Amino acid sequence: MIGSNLLRVASIASIATFAFGTTAANAQSLVINDEETMIIQAPAAAHLENMDEVFSGWNFRTVETQALQMDDFDNPGMIFVDQAIDQWDTVDGAAGESCGSCHEGGTAEFAGLRTVLPRWDEDAGGIQSMADYINECRTERMQAEAWTWSSSKMTAMTALIGLESRGMPVDVVIDGPAADAWELGKEIYYTRVGQLDMSCANCHEDNYDTMIRADHLSQGQINGFPSYRLKNAKLNSTHARFKGCMKNIRAKPFGEGSDEFRALELYVASRGNGLSVEGTSVRN
Repeated sequence: MIGSNLLRVASIASIATFAFGTTAANAQSLVINDEETMIIQAPAAAHLENMDEVFSGWNFRTVETQALQMDDFDNPGMIFVDQAIDQWDTVDGAAGESCGSCHEGGTAEFAGLRTVLPRWDEDAGGIQSMADYINECRTERMQAEAWTWSSSKMTAMTALIGLESRGMPVDVVIDGPAADAWELGKEIYYTRVGQLDMSCANCHEDNYDTMIRADHLSQGQINGFPSYRLKNAKLNSTHARFKGCMKNIRAKPFGEGSDEFRALELYVASRGNGLSVEGTSVRN
């Protein structure tokens, strides 16, 4: 009943959004640094049966928040990217190596990587996200300690590497060996859980572009992650956001880096196929 009431409030609030808010239908263009135009609206992928178009979360933010992302100088998330640049050449671990020791071409070597992650990895025998690859390098090549999934160093490094793919369209693979994980992610996305008896789809498919209290619901796209949230003044990983959503509906979340969240990340990423990787986005 609580979940039904919440959704009913969202439907009523959509009237106020139509009258006073910035909606996805009338959003302006996202051009970063006056030179990089992002794809913030695209035809929905064939596997999305209930949606015709997909929209970046940028469309659902206030004009003031949107403006922060349009200039790297104003984007507060870029502070963490600068920290990752320093970390790149920092020697860490028993091997006496840094990221730059192996990747002599710098982060430019990773152009396009963010567009296809997460993905099936034959050697790992499962779905791997960028955080997995970073920790593989740290533990096996640098002989350093792994970073926790949503630590400041990890989110900063994923932001730096992801920036090399900014403007490129998301294009994750969901068939072949990735199919089972994708199906699991889809099941999690549509399964009602928690005391509020809600699923991801209840907000981000059934009621996006409506208001719940002060929050303008988006489609929950992750093409802009890691994302700087004004709410907690730091970069947030995709899995941290999944965890936060599950807590919001009073459900017990899966662990960050778990197979369940990797599968959910793959499914949600596939919902945004065709949207631009936005590098470090700014959200509420």
